[in-house]
Amino acid sequence: MTIDRQLVLTLSLIAGTIGLGFILSTQATQADPAPSTKLAVAEQAELTQESDTSGKKSPLFHLDPLDVHPRTSLTVVEQLRTSHYLPKGLDDDASSATFDKYLESLDRGKSYLLASDVTEFEQHRYKLDDALKRGQLAPAYELFNRYQNRVIERLKYVLADLNDGIDDIKFDVDERLEIDRENAAWPASVKDLDDLWRRRLKANILGMKLNGKELDEIRTVLTKRYKNRLKQTRLIRSEDAFQAYMNAFASTYDPHTSYLSPRSSETFNINMSLSLEGIGAVLRTEDDYTEVISLVTAGPADKSGQIKPADRIVSVAQGERGELIDVVGWRLDDVVELIRGPKGSVVRLEVQLSEGDYTSVKEIRMVREAVQLEEQSAQKRVLTITDAGVERKIGIIEVPTFYVDMRAQQRRDPNYKSTTRDVRRLIKELEAEGIEGLVIDLRNNGGGSLQEADSLTGLFIKSGPTVQVKTARRRANIYTDRDDSIAWDGPMAVLVNRLSASASEIFAGAIQDYDRGLVLGSQTFGKGTVQTLIPLNRGQLKITQAKFYRISGQSTQHQGVIPDIEFPELYDVERIGESSLDDALPWDVIPAAVFDRFDATLDPMINELQEAHQLRTATDPDFDYLRSLSKKSEDNRKRTHISLSETERNQEKSNDDDWRLNLENTLRLAKGEEVLKSLDDLEEVDSDEEEPAEKDAMLRESGNILLDLIRARQTLAKLEMRSAEGS
Repeated sequence: MTIDRQLVLTLSLIAGTIGLGFILSTQATQADPAPSTKLAVAEQAELTQESDTSGKKSPLFHLDPLDVHPRTSLTVVEQLRTSHYLPKGLDDDASSATFDKYLESLDRGKSYLLASDVTEFEQHRYKLDDALKRGQLAPAYELFNRYQNRVIERLKYVLADLNDGIDDIKFDVDERLEIDRENAAWPASVKDLDDLWRRRLKANILGMKLNGKELDEIRTVLTKRYKNRLKQTRLIRSEDAFQAYMNAFASTYDPHTSYLSPRSSETFNINMSLSLEGIGAVLRTEDDYTEVISLVTAGPADKSGQIKPADRIVSVAQGERGELIDVVGWRLDDVVELIRGPKGSVVRLEVQLSEGDYTSVKEIRMVREAVQLEEQSAQKRVLTITDAGVERKIGIIEVPTFYVDMRAQQRRDPNYKSTTRDVRRLIKELEAEGIEGLVIDLRNNGGGSLQEADSLTGLFIKSGPTVQVKTARRRANIYTDRDDSIAWDGPMAVLVNRLSASASEIFAGAIQDYDRGLVLGSQTFGKGTVQTLIPLNRGQLKITQAKFYRISGQSTQHQGVIPDIEFPELYDVERIGESSLDDALPWDVIPAAVFDRFDATLDPMINELQEAHQLRTATDPDFDYLRSLSKKSEDNRKRTHISLSETERNQEKSNDDDWRLNLENTLRLAKGEEVLKSLDDLEEVDSDEEEPAEKDAMLRESGNILLDLIRARQTLAKLEMRSAEGS
């Protein structure tokens, strides 16, 4: 499979993989076959008995590397050394970073290993580089085995507590659980671990109790949950330990570089081919939970409107009446297998909502389906704004993803679908309706085809560069639009948010650099790297080999695109975006490409447009609403502990519900709408069909800003005309 210049694929994931809707350059290779059944059985851990320091019997979990692993590790080391975008030596600094990454990947919440364990393994901190150079994996497996034994101890401890009963737990004690343990100390003793897990168990019970579950049901659910986790822990294979260690090393380069075991490779390749139906969500594992990273536009999850990034999937059920299976602590690929299924079948999810401390739980029903290209196609709307008694029209084109039907294009079908072709057609239709300005809405657009980002930019400029792609050891390759025709030369804006990534950032950055139009909204995701799949003797290596740069020379990496005029941020930037990822490659600058700015008058007008925007939205009820949501989200991010007092938690929930209901009713009163009596009424309102563009506050304000721009240009033209007449 080849494409001119570069192979680019849209990573529109069905469920569960690594990364967020980014542009991927891949070498066309055949994946290694999955290990045989006999090999899988041979890799199972054998459990015997040994004594721990307290004299108690504990299960012995022990894995050794497979014979193929040392050779594979040497290949990974060599490929990273020679092929990664970031030149990096394998020295003591790299060894220390790998050690920290490995510890973090195993026990991010510092909830299993003891301080004495970590101290014991500190001897390897500056020796892993030498071991990696020789293909020696013993230190990694030694730590992995210790960690797995500690996990088994903890699970047995919790199950023993549950077996003793939970009726005597006191929920009227002023006690708290630390939920952000990134900077916490490692537990100094088994007693400290016991106390931490006692609180964790109590928090789980209280959370379920607050959601209306009885103690007997809670005990049954949690017992089943921890027994499942114990069973899964004992079935961990040598391949899992190897992947964890290789990923710890690979992630010291950047968060998008990773080793894919044969099983992970198979899952990844299935996602790339879109050969299985699912819910249309990109997932990851975070602190034993399956967390949503993003939603595939027009997928079942996106259409449901009931799930969003940072929500956690805690249970999965098949069909209308299937039993909810608790998946907390499960491997991500096992969760994905439960979520996937035949097109048209029903899957039900129990989801912890990301607001506050994840105490709110909702069951969601979805019908599995493949995401159709037509459903991801660009769509148009007309925004009508009354200005001094005159109705003025602004065209809106929503671009959910950067798509192209490659097969139809390759067979030279004259009617093949693509973002650029559809947008060109929609512009003509909007012009016929008499629009004065155009907004390209890229909110939640996670990227797609680089080819389409390049050609779409060309619709709005005369010929010139659109983006630069640079590998580590070569000069930047400049993508260029060579067509002088322009589909729309009038006023335009690009609307973005935190989930606008990759190809979206390329397009928005080019429009901004050319001074072709305004960029409005919030800071974009910051995904400015290109990954390549490299086949190994076992599995694959996904490696970052290039970076995107704007024509101005600025990277889109890490920083993303900063809007000319910013709207309230509604997403948790601490959890969503490239800057939230550890060791993300930095923002930097290379030499600019040669290009001519489209409109030299635009940049000097931005301050004036900003002032008009602030004045207009200062008393706008919709923007008051958005600012309140943004402030509430920011306040929630600052919470590091949760209360284990039922009275206090009930009061917190009541206060949150009152706050949300009051916020909604304040907005409704300002708009002359009927107030709601409860949040249940709000859910019925939210389930209504899509509202017109005028009711989308950000679209409406984007239209107002474009009208400000039109008026400013008209004033400037009059001044220039008078000046010319005077001379």
